[in-house]
Amino acid sequence: MELIQKQVQLLDQRQIQRLEVLQMSALELRDYLQELSQENPVVDLNEPAAPAEPEREDEQLQHLRWLADNDRQNRYYQGLWDYDSDPIARIGVSGGLEETLSQFIGRQIDRLRLDGETARTVGLLAACLDGDGYFRLDLDELAQDTGIPRDCLGRALEVLRTLEPAGVGARDLSQCLALQLERAGVGGPALAIVRDYLEPLARRHYRLIADQLKIPLDEVLAAQKTIRELDPRPGAVFEQPGQTPYVYPDVFVEEQDGRFVARTRGGERPAFRINGYYRALLDLSQQKEVREYLRKKVQSAQDVLQAIAQREDTLVRCAQAIVDRQGDFFREGEQALRPLRMADVADMVGIHESTVSRAVREKYLQCQRGVYPLGWFFSRGAAGGEVGGAGARALLRRLIDGEDKARPLSDQKLCEALARQGCPISRRTVAKYRDELNIPGASGRKARG
Repeated sequence: MELIQKQVQLLDQRQIQRLEVLQMSALELRDYLQELSQENPVVDLNEPAAPAEPEREDEQLQHLRWLADNDRQNRYYQGLWDYDSDPIARIGVSGGLEETLSQFIGRQIDRLRLDGETARTVGLLAACLDGDGYFRLDLDELAQDTGIPRDCLGRALEVLRTLEPAGVGARDLSQCLALQLERAGVGGPALAIVRDYLEPLARRHYRLIADQLKIPLDEVLAAQKTIRELDPRPGAVFEQPGQTPYVYPDVFVEEQDGRFVARTRGGERPAFRINGYYRALLDLSQQKEVREYLRKKVQSAQDVLQAIAQREDTLVRCAQAIVDRQGDFFREGEQALRPLRMADVADMVGIHESTVSRAVREKYLQCQRGVYPLGWFFSRGAAGGEVGGAGARALLRRLIDGEDKARPLSDQKLCEALARQGCPISRRTVAKYRDELNIPGASGRKARG
């Protein structure tokens, strides 16, 4: 027998909560706080200025017991609701799901007999899934961010990939489809094709696939039918297409003394405070049961406050870095948009690139030129130039708008004009951008006399 001392950083619920809150849009955060105020009695969205005096001890204890009973009762009825509203059974019936993919996976985790640390790690990975249900983060980078050993993250990811919907947690389309086939017990040509021949399949090069796999063409066609029945976006079913997608800006840009400054909504979201009555009750109560119940509720509320504060700080720092880099856009318009990567913002702010990705997810910026998704400001340079893809499109549109309609510019002439203005791109790219802007070719733009 020997004693071994080692230092291990354990993932706790606070880390998961901060990641989830960081990814929330302004509307999601507002709804989250409203739900929190209903679930946690110490959370008050509209607290009176002066806290009330605590009541007598027997009344305090009776009230707290009632709250605790309600907690248990709510959990019981929620369990019944969860059973009756299984998302997989409701697909195509209810016209959409009223819970997020992360919540759905969380309910499955609760039913697994996992140790607490593994369950929390799987929950963390679920919070990192994108809207399609893919896990696209690098495990080594996530291990560095969270302090969780990579092998622990790898095991948790394998658990996540066994959950519903089939294909969730995949790193790419190939693995997503392979997971679904394996779950259904399908192997053979279909599995081989999704693993190694997806691109030829998309191009309908069936004969090439048959020759490579040394199988009859009929088997390739049969496998193609099987693959077409799979879901390439297993997480998309948890969206709610019936709802109107309102845009609620998270960041506002204002010009101050010649410099553009980013600020967040801040006080415009619902006020969130810890109710003064319960805070006083926690300090003055002599009942152990009362203090313990309130201590947990107050700590939970404080954790959310810290997560929101961190979200605000990270969001405004990332937004300010974007604004500083794209200052010409706010002065001159889209044609001045410059190449920018999330890695560039990460270096400017001093955080990890994955944190930037979470911070800008589904966030919108409002300025004098309009409302833009924060992700819109990220683009690579057009053909390695100093103008980003969005800027190149804007410059292309400006050239076409200003051309002689009797003698419109060909794609080659547009290519040469763009190069003279510091945007060297190929003629093929000009045609691609023109198609994306729904602008016809030169013959289609020519004014008819």
